[in-house]
Amino acid sequence: MLLSREDTAAGAAVRSLPRFDPYIMETYLDDLREMKRQVYDLFKYNPELLTGPELSKEEHRAMVRTQLRALLKEGINPLTFFDRDYKKYFYLAECLSMVDLSLMVKSGVQYSLWGGSVLNLGTEQHRRAYYDDIGAFRLPGCFAMTELKHGSNVAALQTEAVLDVSTDEWVINTPDEGAIKWWIGNAAEDGKAATVFARLKVPSQDSQAGLVDHGVHAFVVPLRDEAGRCLPGVEIHDCGYKVGLNGVDNGAIRFSHVRVPRMNLLDRFATVDKSGRYSSPLTSESRRFAATLGELTGGRVGLTCGSVGVLKGAVTIAIRYSAGRQQFGPPDSAEVSVLDYQSTQLKLMPLLATAYCLHFAKDHLVNLYVDMKRTKDALLVEEVHSLSAGLKAYTTAFTQDALSICREACGGHGYAAINRLGQLRSDHDIFQTFEGDNTVLLQQVTGTLLKGYRARFKGAPLSSTFSYLKQYVASELVWTPYE
Repeated sequence: MLLSREDTAAGAAVRSLPRFDPYIMETYLDDLREMKRQVYDLFKYNPELLTGPELSKEEHRAMVRTQLRALLKEGINPLTFFDRDYKKYFYLAECLSMVDLSLMVKSGVQYSLWGGSVLNLGTEQHRRAYYDDIGAFRLPGCFAMTELKHGSNVAALQTEAVLDVSTDEWVINTPDEGAIKWWIGNAAEDGKAATVFARLKVPSQDSQAGLVDHGVHAFVVPLRDEAGRCLPGVEIHDCGYKVGLNGVDNGAIRFSHVRVPRMNLLDRFATVDKSGRYSSPLTSESRRFAATLGELTGGRVGLTCGSVGVLKGAVTIAIRYSAGRQQFGPPDSAEVSVLDYQSTQLKLMPLLATAYCLHFAKDHLVNLYVDMKRTKDALLVEEVHSLSAGLKAYTTAFTQDALSICREACGGHGYAAINRLGQLRSDHDIFQTFEGDNTVLLQQVTGTLLKGYRARFKGAPLSSTFSYLKQYVASELVWTPYE
């Protein structure tokens, strides 16, 4: 085969580029490469498990169920990771984000939200009752927190759980339209049970005082029988097509005086005895509420990992395409790679650099989370809560913008559905909203920072100001000797 002058010149230019061994960087960045290989090989060698762009909502949901069961059959059990090795669990979320974001979210609902709430908010009796079936996906479940009128404001949820002392049961009820549980993952088709967040109410010891409201607590509530039929008092509607993530079966749930045993209260932070007497090791309602939500920080960590995975994938697609696509060039010379143009570099190279930064920030967050779960240190709990809120908000917003830039950098080819950038953009968009709206999360970070500044300036104005400035100057004037 004869090469043209242009081909020869292009080949010489490529050969003149610096040699770089990606294995060195890969081993530095990634100490769980074997799991990535196992996950990606599963889908590489079983192409029937890959999601096509033409699937209907129903077909996509069925595909995600098949994918999840294929992972379990391969020996990859997300609940085992969530229970024993958080680092592997969050790493799996990052891997799945580039297989199908619907699969990543479905797995997160089943194992981090439904399974995690049972493990972290319940006690040993709940673990024994549910662990194996949740892990094997024999008991698909939901995380029924968000209501039609209340999303981020969890403390104001309206769903009620009233203790009937005579039957030793909780009566779960949706008091009005605004209290319908909405956008609940796994609800529309699969969910057989749910962790339902409701206002715990018990009869007052004073018969004239009515019910005492102890605030929002979590309860396990069965939804469907083995044949998939809704149980008496449970009404579920499909939320229908969404902008993205149509492989996740989101639904709306209404409860009409559904009765569950008293033991279905996830009672790690509060218990109620047969007489209706409420007790908790935490002395205030605000502390109990904070402890309950603090156990759910892992959802934000998982979304951060998934969003970083999407960013890595999109940047890889765009840069590879731009390196291979050639356009224009000097007269009588080979065309120039699109990536060699400064305008393309100004689009893509900052994204690549930020992807590396967010990779290390994500790893730092995961390591802090692991330490927090191990030590239960109160200061670390607060730090992880704040960092996960801020990093989730920043990462998801940056990735969403990056997806549009990557799509545009690929020109018309980036608009083809098979190249995934459009679908990734649609699927990822909701990451800015669920597990905490980004605006609200950043306000939480602001509150934490202001609290820290207030603590720094505690005491007499002059001495506290001097102490703060002393610490600030000391941190800025750190001498590093030359090597």
